[in-house]
Amino acid sequence: MTDTVTVPDYTTDAFFGLEDKWLPTADGELTHYHELGEGTPILFLHGSGTGVTAAANWWLNLPDLAHHGRCIAIDSIGYGQTVVAEGTEYGIREWVRHAVRVLDVLGIEKTWIVGNSLGGWLAFQFAIDFPDRLLGIVSMGTGGAKLTGALKSHSNPTLTEEGIRKTLEMFVVDKSLVTDELVSLRYKSALNDTASDRLAEVVAARDRDRHELPLDFDVLSRLDVPVLLIHGTQDVVIPVSRTWEILNVVPHADAHIFSQCGHWSQVERAEEFNAIVGDYLDRHAAITGK
Repeated sequence: MTDTVTVPDYTTDAFFGLEDKWLPTADGELTHYHELGEGTPILFLHGSGTGVTAAANWWLNLPDLAHHGRCIAIDSIGYGQTVVAEGTEYGIREWVRHAVRVLDVLGIEKTWIVGNSLGGWLAFQFAIDFPDRLLGIVSMGTGGAKLTGALKSHSNPTLTEEGIRKTLEMFVVDKSLVTDELVSLRYKSALNDTASDRLAEVVAARDRDRHELPLDFDVLSRLDVPVLLIHGTQDVVIPVSRTWEILNVVPHADAHIFSQCGHWSQVERAEEFNAIVGDYLDRHAAITGK
């Protein structure tokens, strides 16, 4: 890397309670992330809702799960505050390669990945492309499913506060979780720098790869790492059948299904989610020593 990038004048809102970190990950690329805890690396990959950031995806989980390992939650290229180089392309493999660049710069050889929606899709593509870098996967409402129902609306986001409110309300059964403050913060994030301009490009890349780069289930049928699938029964964005589909392919996959829960299980059922994931990580660390 030869280019230097100026760190943006930005501070994550106190609402999320997370400290900002910045990492040069390529020429012209500066990755924004949050890090808590020590020990076994756990990489957190967010979903793709309008205005999404690592903070807005994981703020209720990182403090608790930091007791179980070194939690690193990044803003993927095209999202949040991560600065992208001119000419950056977006897509499933590009987002995975960005995650690998982060690991490389941090000196991390192998990691767990915790991902929801798009982040879960990336976790499995990571397993296909970089199996030797993976300790295990926790995936919620795994993305990459065919466009149906509410997922079609999710693919045509409206960049207004009301549009973001409608998107977030699709994610949960308990609509009271979608507060005015949260909607406002997501809207401000969606408008930051060039985010409003890149939104269409990012969404188009994601939906292109839904058809052109579906997960290779033949490869995943030979995946030899622990996998925990989590899903809300009332998920209208990614149907719970997606978890059943993966569960029947991946040989070491377990599943936890939340009742009265939508697409945002890490928020809607945060306390139980943290306990289940923390126990899973600890149990496998005890077995493997990693």
